[in-house]
Amino acid sequence: MRLVKIVEVRPLEGYKLWLRFDDGSEGVVTFDEAEFTGVMAPLKDPAFFAQAHVEPKFGALAWPGEIELDPLTLYTRVTGKPLTEKAPS
Repeated sequence: MRLVKIVEVRPLEGYKLWLRFDDGSEGVVTFDEAEFTGVMAPLKDPAFFAQAHVEPKFGALAWPGEIELDPLTLYTRVTGKPLTEKAPS
């Protein structure tokens, strides 16, 4: 399976983020407030949600307090395509 990294994120109105990935794919991911439970509960605050940034080492979507989301899951949500190809050797 190919690994993918997020290289840019821009917060939008509501619980939406524009994401660009290292393969050039880009698009908007929309979250539902109901997803923000447990350790993700701080994301219910729009000002906190807007602090989304790229964690540079792994290319994950991140927020303060070590909240991170897997870039592969987000890639699939944004593009509708699973990553099934192998990474180049």
